[in-house]
Amino acid sequence: MNPAIAAIQMNSSDRLPDNLEAAGQLLREAARQGAWLAVLPENFAFMGARERDKLAHAEAPGQGPIHSFLSAISRELGLWVVAGTIPQAVPQDPNRVLAANPVYAADGSLSTRYDKIHLFDVEVPGGESYRESNSIRPGEPDTVVAQTAGGGVGLSVCYDLRFPELYRRLAADGAEILCVPSAFTAKTGEAHWETLLRARAIENQCVVVASNQWGEHAGGRRTWGHSMIVGPWGEVLACQAEGAGVVLARPDREAQAKLRQDFPVLSHRRLA
Repeated sequence: MNPAIAAIQMNSSDRLPDNLEAAGQLLREAARQGAWLAVLPENFAFMGARERDKLAHAEAPGQGPIHSFLSAISRELGLWVVAGTIPQAVPQDPNRVLAANPVYAADGSLSTRYDKIHLFDVEVPGGESYRESNSIRPGEPDTVVAQTAGGGVGLSVCYDLRFPELYRRLAADGAEILCVPSAFTAKTGEAHWETLLRARAIENQCVVVASNQWGEHAGGRRTWGHSMIVGPWGEVLACQAEGAGVVLARPDREAQAKLRQDFPVLSHRRLA
């Protein structure tokens, strides 16, 4: 049987302890079902009514209650955890944080970290307005691939999904799995979520693990849910439309390698 990977769907609130407890329960369920890798959604530990509320929970790298929770739970479960995003303090920019996407190895150690580079500064049709740059500092424009026994795990966050060049670089850097922890809005999610996820999987012949927030949050923001795992041919292997839960699939790594060999689209590129 192929090893399992999991996408965690949450309805995070503005109560950090409650969110950590909920995440712990879901990660334990993922491990119980045999997952070796689990991906938490964006803002899993805290979703405030206002964008700047997250500043009160900013942590230094590897320190604070969120980091401590992640290290302890990954070690307890022997589980690789892609930790959605957490607010990371920026000493030179105290009015903003990095949307940090740390990866914890199965021994509880911090393996690597990606900082969200594309910020959601948009007017959504229908009247919603978002300005992430008011409270988030963009990360350096670079790719991050975590090296695991289950293959290269490429990191991205939410709005990054609309920038295909990032994922092509991740694939070129050895990613076999692409992680997309998100808090995709209900409006944009209904229109584009599944289409974009399947496109990124097909283009790069990668497994895509997309963990989303779901439902209504503090301040009235609504997110789309529909966390899913997509195979490298673009097939939806598993999906949960609504509610908190664990989305589990067992991708076939050997079949993925054969697909890349028999249908070598990645080596056929003519433009850099």
